[in-house]
Amino acid sequence: MMDVNEMEKVEDGFLFSEVSQLGHEQVVFCHDEPTGLKAIIGIHNTVLGPACGGTRMWNYTNEKEALTDVLRLSRGMTYKSAISGLNLGGGKAVIIGDVNTMKTEPFLRRFGKFVESLGGKYITAEDVNMKTRDMEIIGMETQYVTGLPEIRGGGGDPSPVTAYGTYMGMKATAKKVFGSDSLEGKKIAVQGVGQVGMYLVEHLAKENAQLYITDISESKLKAISEKFGATVVGMDEVYDLDMDIYAPCALGATINDETLARLTCKMIAGAANNQLADEKKHGYMLLDMGITYAPDFLINAGGIINVYEEFLGNYNRESAYRQAENIYTTCLDILNLAENESLSSQDAAIQLAEKRITDIGKVRLPR
Repeated sequence: MMDVNEMEKVEDGFLFSEVSQLGHEQVVFCHDEPTGLKAIIGIHNTVLGPACGGTRMWNYTNEKEALTDVLRLSRGMTYKSAISGLNLGGGKAVIIGDVNTMKTEPFLRRFGKFVESLGGKYITAEDVNMKTRDMEIIGMETQYVTGLPEIRGGGGDPSPVTAYGTYMGMKATAKKVFGSDSLEGKKIAVQGVGQVGMYLVEHLAKENAQLYITDISESKLKAISEKFGATVVGMDEVYDLDMDIYAPCALGATINDETLARLTCKMIAGAANNQLADEKKHGYMLLDMGITYAPDFLINAGGIINVYEEFLGNYNRESAYRQAENIYTTCLDILNLAENESLSSQDAAIQLAEKRITDIGKVRLPR
């Protein structure tokens, strides 16, 4: 639970106003003094099934920032699973702290006990700064964990499937924008070349795209540039590039008032979550600017698709890839719906996701 001192740091009324605004069912504050664990689990919606979503560890500036992140991320997971046809609800967890100094075995196992205490309402998985080995440790204390190594019957690293789904969404969007889904010769800026960004670059390089990459890690940039012939650009410089496609693959909110004034691309398709700083405002700004946006929670759904295959048992990676390939068709359907209804693509995607939740909700009760 959140203690009194922590409560005093949060603006009066902020907690319930945020939870109410985004429609969450439950928010769990986890605190353990001996290990130093501070975590928040957001359970957004369980109509379609148990809330599932990764745990990320980040050195947030304050608890309010962490809460805002987990609320947005867990809501995105609801839509991600719904639009992908999965029988899962939306959840997410954030752990507050320095991954380099705090992530010990007792720390992770204590988090696992908090997950176990929810009795299966939330199922955790990998996210930023969390690896398959961490899932193994968390799994020592809870059965409600996915993203385990393949040697243990799990799905392993979901990044390749996430990247493949993003690639499929990018190709579908290119088909809509350019009349062909070929990416050969297209000038594409990939912002963030972590696990997902790296695999995405590999797909794009095979199509002979003209690649630009940026990241906070100089070593990653050097390795990927040398391997795939990509041009390295500065973290801020990326927004001013003469590019056809902008692919945000790092943290969210990179599409905002300041960056939109600088972008000249024709389309945006990347793997980052919550790319729109304000999904209503910036979704429609993109529409007015003639920039086609591939909804992030759709095209980066490969990770949750991979997790779902593991959740069902008898994990099969080929099956995960086949389902991720369906993102291509769904993305085209959403872009066509948005055009026909004069909606932002984000609103069109949310509309379809909420329709499935409503329809299934007529025959199911929340868990």
